Amino acid sequence: MRVGFNPHKDQPQQESDYFHQVVVPVYIPNEEGYFKDSFKIFKLCLDSLFKTIHKKTYITIVNNGSCDVVIAYLNKLFLDGEIQEIINTSNIGKLNAIVKGIVGHDFSLVTVTDADVLFLKNWQKATYSVFEAFPKTGVVCSTPSSRSLRTYTANIYWDLFFSKRLHFSKVDNRDALKMFAHSVGNAAFYNEIQLQKYLTVSHNETKAVVGAGHFIATYRGDVIDNFESTFSKYKLGGDSEGKFLDLPVVKKGFWRLSTVDNYTYHMGNSIEEWMSDEVSKLEKQEHILDFKLVPYLPDGKWVYYLKTKLFGKFILNKKMMPYFLIWKGLSKEESKNYLK
Repeated sequence: MRVGFNPHKDQPQQESDYFHQVVVPVYIPNEEGYFKDSFKIFKLCLDSLFKTIHKKTYITIVNNGSCDVVIAYLNKLFLDGEIQEIINTSNIGKLNAIVKGIVGHDFSLVTVTDADVLFLKNWQKATYSVFEAFPKTGVVCSTPSSRSLRTYTANIYWDLFFSKRLHFSKVDNRDALKMFAHSVGNAAFYNEIQLQKYLTVSHNETKAVVGAGHFIATYRGDVIDNFESTFSKYKLGGDSEGKFLDLPVVKKGFWRLSTVDNYTYHMGNSIEEWMSDEVSKLEKQEHILDFKLVPYLPDGKWVYYLKTKLFGKFILNKKMMPYFLIWKGLSKEESKNYLK
């Protein structure tokens, strides 16, 4: 039977000191074959994260069915206060693990990252600057890609079709694009013109690259706080990433953007010497970085259908898009090769 009165009954939640959550789903079932180096890479990922975040960052690790050595490592990190939350599950799939990490919290910013990302100094500051300069931003990727300009970006083109703020710029960090291509095992991932120029939006002195990947991405909390579905039938791939991580942004009328310089690396599943070298250069940041999102009223459903569904079919069509790219600064020859 119950004796006494629970002192927490009807008590409101205390306001958190944290405003930025980082969710890391991890699946390392063993240290063999494909996963031979995964644990080492995961430790590099977290080491770089710990060294580069500010003190108001809340780290959630979702252990998605990893082996005992990973579990022991995570438990130690939790007890040492390095991470704020561990969620242990069987292998329920990447997107279901991400959902578990997000629900039950209320942060203004949420970064969803793969377990093979290497974080660099100032990645949060650079991300915040994009949100600050462009209030319609819904998500920011800290690894820019010149190939992201046709992925859920039609609403940007609608909003800035006649604006000189949308134009091609010289790539800031060509080597970083090449490193990403190497990390996915495809040296030809970017062609020469894609290594030279990317499509950007600008505001005063700040620029951002059009489009965003989702192996590392920071979302407005109010974009992903109400999932239309809370279950993905795919463990990885399928329509899961688009449904859970891409569409919620554009359905509310927000833009998908990236930083112009590279602040995160994709490591993949094979350890390389440069990775440890990069992490060893990092120094732990003992600082507090405050940031507040500018409130922005989301678009209605009919606006989403107009901009993304109807206009998107027109502007993102491979026959029409080259003419738009010429309009925004490419030569005829560059435009012909850019979408290859």
